[in-house]
Amino acid sequence: MPVSWLILIVLAIALVGYIAGRMRIAGFHGAERPHSLPNYYGWNVAMKAMVPAFLLLVVWLIVQPFVVNSTVSAQLGEGAVPEGASMGLVMSDVRRVAEGLDAAVAQGLMSPEQVTDLRTEFSNVRERIAAAGVALGSNVTAPVLAAAQTWRKMNNTGTLMMSAVVLGLALAGACWGLAQTKRAFRARNTVESGVRILLLSAASIAILTTIGIMLSLIGNTIHFFRIYPAADFFGSFTWSPSFGGGSQLGIWPLLWGTFYISIIALVVAVPIGLFAAVYLSEYAGPKFRAWAKPMLEVLAGIPTIVYGLFALLTVGPLLLSVFGRDGLGWMQAGTAVMTAGLVMGIMLIPFVSSLSDDIINAVPQSLRDGSYGLGATKSETIKQVILPAALPGIVGAILLAASRAIGETMIVVLGAGAAARLSLNPFDAMTTVTAKIVSQLTGDADFASPEALVAFALGMTLFVMTLGLNVFALYIVRKYREQYE
Repeated sequence: MPVSWLILIVLAIALVGYIAGRMRIAGFHGAERPHSLPNYYGWNVAMKAMVPAFLLLVVWLIVQPFVVNSTVSAQLGEGAVPEGASMGLVMSDVRRVAEGLDAAVAQGLMSPEQVTDLRTEFSNVRERIAAAGVALGSNVTAPVLAAAQTWRKMNNTGTLMMSAVVLGLALAGACWGLAQTKRAFRARNTVESGVRILLLSAASIAILTTIGIMLSLIGNTIHFFRIYPAADFFGSFTWSPSFGGGSQLGIWPLLWGTFYISIIALVVAVPIGLFAAVYLSEYAGPKFRAWAKPMLEVLAGIPTIVYGLFALLTVGPLLLSVFGRDGLGWMQAGTAVMTAGLVMGIMLIPFVSSLSDDIINAVPQSLRDGSYGLGATKSETIKQVILPAALPGIVGAILLAASRAIGETMIVVLGAGAAARLSLNPFDAMTTVTAKIVSQLTGDADFASPEALVAFALGMTLFVMTLGLNVFALYIVRKYREQYE
C-alpha cells in the first residue's frame, strides 16, 4: 500500500474515532455531567488513533532503508564490486534495477512471478527494464540482478508489514480512546497534555536539527584533520587543491573573500534598508506604503540564480566599462568582489527594510507622544527615541542579512569568480567558503580524499564563526533591551 494511502486511511480512522467519541459521551444521560466537553472526548480518540500510528510510520520509513541496504550489501559482498568502482555505485545500480522491475510489473510488462524467476542468462534484463522507462548505463550482471530481486522483495514485504502494523495500531488506539470515553474521564487534561507535548516536539526540531548538523560536520571534520594537519589548514595562506596529491588547503583566502563580499553587501543593504524602513514607518502615507513595501519584499522572492545572472550579465560589464581598462584601469574582468557585493547587497535590502519596518512600527506610540510633548522634532524623535528603542530588533535584522550574505553561493559563483586570493582590491576576482564547498564535493573525486573532506572542515569553520556572530548579536540585543524596556 502506498504511504499516501496509508496516511489517508489513518486520518479516516481518526475522523471516525472523533465522531464516535463525541457521540458516545453525548449518549450518556443523567444528572451527572461529564468532566469535559464532548469535543475533548472526540479529540482524545482521534489523537490516540493518529499519534502512535504516525510515530511508528515515521520510524519505520527511516529504519527500513538502512536494514534493506545493509542486508543487500552483505549479500553482494566485496567480490561483486568491479575494479575502480565502489559499493555505493553498485548499490545505486541495484536500486535502479529494482525500480525498473517495479515499473515493469506496474505497467503489466512482466508478472511478479516472472520477476522472481528472472535470470540474466536467458533474459535481456536491460532491454526489459528500458521498456518500462528506466534506463541503465550498463548491462545487468547476475549478482546485481539477484540483489535487486532481494531489494524489491524486502521492500515489498516491509511495506506490507508496515501497513498492517500501522493500521492495527491506529484501530487499537481508537478502541482504547473509545473505552476511556466515560463521564469521569478527564479528557480535556489528556488532550491538552498531548497538545503540549506536540508543541514541545515542534520546538525541539530546531535544536535536534542543529545537533544533527553539528554531528555530521564534526565526524567528517575529525576524519579530515587525521589526514591533513590542522596547523596547515589554519596556518596556510594558500588554497591550491590537487586531487593528484600535493594540495595546499589553507582556509584564509576563502575566509577573506567571504567576509570581504559580505561587508560590501552589508554596506549597501544596511543603510538603504534602514533608511527605507524609517521612511515607510514614519514619513510615508498609507497609500504609498501600501504598494512600496510589497514592492521591496518582491526582491526577497527572486531566486539567487537570477541575481547571479544579473551580476554576470549586467552589473559586471557595467562596472568593467567604468573601472576597467577603458576607464580607470582597476578592473580586469566583470567577475569581482565588487560585482558580487553590490548584487548581494540589493538582495539583502528587503531583509533589512521589511524587518526593521515591522520593528519600528512596534515601538509604542507613547514614546513618540512623550518626545513630541517635550518639544522634540520628528527627526530628533526618530534619532533619539525610536531607533534606540528598536535597536535590538534592528540588530537582529542586520544579523539575518549578514548570515544570508555569508551563506550565499550562486551570486558568488557567477559574480565574484573562483580565485582564492588575499587582496584588498575590491575589483579583483575572489571566492568564498560556500563556493569552494560546492566545488570540492562535485565531480568524480574520491570522497575519502582530503580534497573532498575539506568541504566539511570549511563548513564546520563557517558554522562556528556564524555561531560566534549570533552570540555577539544576542549580547547586544539583551544589553539594549534591558536599557529601553
